[in-house]
Amino acid sequence: MAVELTDEIIEHVNGAGAAGNPLLLATADATGKPRLSFRGSVQVFSEHQLGFWARNAEGATMEAIKVNPQVALMYRSPAQRVFLQFEGKAHIVTGADRDKVYDQAPEPERKADAEKKGVAVVIDLDALAGMLGMDAEGKPRRISL
Repeated sequence: MAVELTDEIIEHVNGAGAAGNPLLLATADATGKPRLSFRGSVQVFSEHQLGFWARNAEGATMEAIKVNPQVALMYRSPAQRVFLQFEGKAHIVTGADRDKVYDQAPEPERKADAEKKGVAVVIDLDALAGMLGMDAEGKPRRISL
């Protein structure tokens, strides 16, 4: 069952880079060795998918995704008391989807790969958990999808 992202979550994710809160991506290679990398280009691709532009098409992150597409991402905004953990299956996209991911990436990320040599990755989400700030009574607004 796909995770459906709310407008509030979409706003956090799409504003993450500009707010100085890039998402942290976790992958694992064929041997199970973990890898963490910050991704300033993560954006909502659809109501149940995230996408990001990877400038290095031949890097360790892309190699890991090719052999083990299971990934996790983490978003944190301390000022807003928001913490989100996403899980899903990543895949490299081409054609119009590739263009959409690149075009949605923040301007600094696009400028860093103006020749568009990188690859577009879309993540089909299957789990989301975390906290979306505090309610009026000061209690955490926890989510689990």
